[in-house]
Amino acid sequence: MESEILKQNIQTVNNLVGEITKSIQKVIVGKSETIELLLISMICRGHILLEDVPGIGKTTLAKSLAQSLGSTFSRIQCTPDLMPNDVLGFNFFNQKNSSFEFRPGPIFNQIVLVDEINRATPRTQSALLESMQEFQVTIDGTTQQLPNPFTIIATQNPIEMEGTFPLPEAQLDRFIMRLSLGYPTKEEENELFTRSDNNVLSEVITPITDSQKIIALQKIHKSVKVTKEIKNYIIKIISATRNEEDIVLGASPRASLDLYKACQAKAAVNARDFVIPDDVKGLAPHILTHRIGISLNAQIKERTSNQIINKILDSIEIPITTDYE
Repeated sequence: MESEILKQNIQTVNNLVGEITKSIQKVIVGKSETIELLLISMICRGHILLEDVPGIGKTTLAKSLAQSLGSTFSRIQCTPDLMPNDVLGFNFFNQKNSSFEFRPGPIFNQIVLVDEINRATPRTQSALLESMQEFQVTIDGTTQQLPNPFTIIATQNPIEMEGTFPLPEAQLDRFIMRLSLGYPTKEEENELFTRSDNNVLSEVITPITDSQKIIALQKIHKSVKVTKEIKNYIIKIISATRNEEDIVLGASPRASLDLYKACQAKAAVNARDFVIPDDVKGLAPHILTHRIGISLNAQIKERTSNQIINKILDSIEIPITTDYE
């Protein structure tokens, strides 16, 4: 009986994610895989780092996601003079009733786009840490709870380095995934021209779901089965990042847990109540590449974090298991 209920719940996840994806694609051309990864991150209550060149559609993607989910949305444009209070909010003295009142900042929304996060100073960047981990903020000694669901989508330009402040390892580790939209294919770019001619590039999206259903999705994926062989496979991958000669900073236990949860979510999104090795291998690069520190020798040899993680994945034997029932 419990198994049947689980399968029904898993099918609900699959159907809802499919509807949300179609809704977002009314505005975003293609990019099915990136949209799926974005939704997997949300199901895991994770935050996303979108790293790509300008004009790709990062802001449009975040807005269309919020509209499809029926979530509140805010955008924070990071600049060197942005202060923590500009993000979190502040207490002000109301002369009418002679008392202090709290005015919430843009962080008090369900989906928050932090645009060009590496242009904010380290002080402002660090103000986001508590919100990303604890889903709350502390201002003047008073803790304020953030809305649920809550997701930060941060963007940064990988090319422009002048006037930027690279994110510290502690902050990078709090992003469940680093994603890239990439340039459109010829067919997708042609579709953009067609939509432009028909004035549908900025089509209004009708909400597909609501906050309560998203919260329910965040609970369902935890019931997805992960066999002992799959767990050991994840552990081997994480351990390998800590013993690889090209890596000076291996993946943290948080990274291991994020990979585990994301695999469960990916299985649910694909209408399965069990995790398979392909889930792990497909998600590992997105979850691990931004969390590792590359050695100076590897940098001199122009080895990228993607190359190193893929090398680790290729070196570890894929487990064979049929114990899914």
